[in-house]
Amino acid sequence: MALYALYSSLSSIYLFLPPLLSILFVLFSQALKRKDTLYLVAVSAMLMIFEANFGYVIFSTIIYFFIIYYFIMPKITQNFSCRVCIQISYVLLAYVGYYLFLLLLARIFLQHAPEINYYIIYYIVIEFFLVLIL
Repeated sequence: MALYALYSSLSSIYLFLPPLLSILFVLFSQALKRKDTLYLVAVSAMLMIFEANFGYVIFSTIIYFFIIYYFIMPKITQNFSCRVCIQISYVLLAYVGYYLFLLLLARIFLQHAPEINYYIIYYIVIEFFLVLIL
């Protein structure tokens, strides 16, 4: 966890380092699948570090990942049988879906909408290959 805190702070300074959001989503879903509470708490702490570094709403990633894991991912795994398709959906849901979730939260709480960064396409490509390794 300390290494992720160091990496996350470096990735907020150096934009060529991806924030590893989809990797955290895969780890979060693995912790829920195994029902490992300690592992889930550790991944949730890493998600809190991610939120703090980028200035997102507190607990928003955890709530979003719970919603995606229990409502969206069962439908995706039911409809797609290829492993690569499911992993692409992990990465796209982690980045594009989380951005849309933040837009929804901004509308609900009457806040400014988060800005989208063009580095997100680079992050999606890099993290897709990282998720393939997992």
